[in-house]
Amino acid sequence: MNNKIIKIITIVVIALFVVSVTKDLIIKVGVEHGTQLITGLKLRMSGFSFGIIRGIVDIKNMRILNPKGYKDPNMVDMPEIYVDCDVPAIIGGKIHLTKVRIDMKEFTVVKNEKGELNLNSLKVVQAEKKEGKKSTEAKGGEAKMPPLQIDSLRLKIGKVVYKDYSAGGAPVVKEFNINLDEEYSNIDNPYSLVSLILVKVMMNTTIGSMANFDVSGLKGNISDTLSSATKMAGQAQEAATKATKTVTEATKSVKETADAVQKAFSNPFGN
Repeated sequence: MNNKIIKIITIVVIALFVVSVTKDLIIKVGVEHGTQLITGLKLRMSGFSFGIIRGIVDIKNMRILNPKGYKDPNMVDMPEIYVDCDVPAIIGGKIHLTKVRIDMKEFTVVKNEKGELNLNSLKVVQAEKKEGKKSTEAKGGEAKMPPLQIDSLRLKIGKVVYKDYSAGGAPVVKEFNINLDEEYSNIDNPYSLVSLILVKVMMNTTIGSMANFDVSGLKGNISDTLSSATKMAGQAQEAATKATKTVTEATKSVKETADAVQKAFSNPFGN
């Protein structure tokens, strides 16, 4: 009897060990495949962990790669992505993420020597240009993503870089430190997430006009998501400081004008 119990315990321990070793690899492959399915581009990551009890996914140094034909290897550099999953819902076939935090260090928009823009390689952009319909619609013949629900998304974007190689030689480079830090709610489509990032990149830079890239279609598809935006503490404080400075300057200007008028009326004929 004791030997049987020992064997059972040994088997359970071995099974748990195998699961703990392989689960991260399996889920990592799933994340890579899913991201490629959504964006059409490959990705790399240096660290990945999944806590199955708490449902926490922690990804380190994820990079979405540019397609072939571009000198710059990366389109997106994300040092960290944090995801809080609803494990029972995922087991049931729906990707329910209660909290997602994306820390994007750099987003690089590139126009190569042929005048081709790397953004046009994204599936969501191709769908918008090709069909002129909502880019979130499923296309016939393509693998479909399972239902997705993101309750709360915190998106941080540090810097956006634009590189134009179309004139030949060294590229024309423009950098924009946008320091975006906003929170959104109720995202129900993976393509909406990609559209949101593109729209925020373009809205906070002049790249759209320089690269002749129109995001009005993508913007219209995510109007509800954009309206849910909440600036986080750092950005809100910065905006408040700017507003206070503007009011102070305006008050100073009004006071100076009033003093000048009073002086003119008190001495209407000058010296």
